[in-house]
Amino acid sequence: MPHLDEAFLDSAESLEALDSRGSLRALASAGAQVRRALVAAREAGIDRVAGGDRPRSVLVAALGGSSVVCDVLDVLAEPGSPVPLTTRREAPLPGWIGPLDLVIAVSLSGRAPGPLALAAEAARRGAALLTVGAPDSPLADVCARGRGVHVDVAVPAPTSRTAIWSMLTPVLLAADGLGLVDCPEPVLERVADLLDGRAEECRPSSESFVNPAKLLALGLAETVPVVLGDGVLTGVAACRAAAMLARTARIPTTHGALPDAASQVVACFDGPFAGGGGAAPDGGRDLFADPFLDGPPTPQLGLLMLRDHPDEARRTDPTSPGLRPSDLADAVVASAKDAGVRVWEVEALGGHPIERLASLIALTDYTATYLALGLGLDPAVSRHVTELRDRTS
Repeated sequence: MPHLDEAFLDSAESLEALDSRGSLRALASAGAQVRRALVAAREAGIDRVAGGDRPRSVLVAALGGSSVVCDVLDVLAEPGSPVPLTTRREAPLPGWIGPLDLVIAVSLSGRAPGPLALAAEAARRGAALLTVGAPDSPLADVCARGRGVHVDVAVPAPTSRTAIWSMLTPVLLAADGLGLVDCPEPVLERVADLLDGRAEECRPSSESFVNPAKLLALGLAETVPVVLGDGVLTGVAACRAAAMLARTARIPTTHGALPDAASQVVACFDGPFAGGGGAAPDGGRDLFADPFLDGPPTPQLGLLMLRDHPDEARRTDPTSPGLRPSDLADAVVASAKDAGVRVWEVEALGGHPIERLASLIALTDYTATYLALGLGLDPAVSRHVTELRDRTS
């Protein structure tokens, strides 16, 4: 079972030596990413997207570490967007996309095959284009030929996973200008301030007993993690957290959102990773277990519950019968604790939906990065991913 050395996590010098591409520094730049992206979007003429007119429909294309852009825009637009919004990772472009529609393609490198192919086909059909990615890239070239708006990623980052705010900010700003979401520039400036606060709270020099990301990494290292959001918004954060734990920390993780995932998650509490196997009744490690007589401890199930701010989570939609989201989340947590599952609850900060989402994403991004480093892994470099690229290039 993996074990993290707390002393290693508390050594900023050791962390920096292993973090060859500066993933922690890139996460700390999230607030700066938002501010620089706002400037870059204005300079690119973000108000010219779709000629300034509301399109008939919007399609967002992104994959890999950039795919969170699709998820965030989808969840923010769902309650009130006057036009349909769809997401797509790969070609082909749907047949109904034409000159009245807007295609948004996002790729940090500007070379991701899926978004690049979708943008090229959209330009061929005369659809409006908004692209976000590297300057002087194939994606920027496609956008220029299609007379669209391309926003350069202004803050360098080692991976698309650590550059999400550079890619997401222009998309949200454009969507607000078109009336698809309510996310004006002052809200994004508050997001930048929030991300700066998270960076200070989770900085490498902050010791593990006061650093929430390090504390969470230390706990999750000894579990088989399940990340659960208590609603649609926190479900996006749960999906992002699971992706970061798998891709950055190399810890396979499942995720879900309430109410849909309640049964499948609770059913796991009867399984081989819940209770027993050298676990104490509260789900922690049994200090009296003998590894020679009892065998090595079985990895224990760990539940990371991502919860919306209480003021939001307790609101009840009068058209939706049944339990409130907060009540259902309480019931799942109680069931987990009764079954000997280790539980961590992370609560979103208050404010606009994108602020609440940012507070969760920032914390779990740091957690996954510290978990990778604590396991002796470079967060940005995976030998097997490199080999896969070599075999498929």
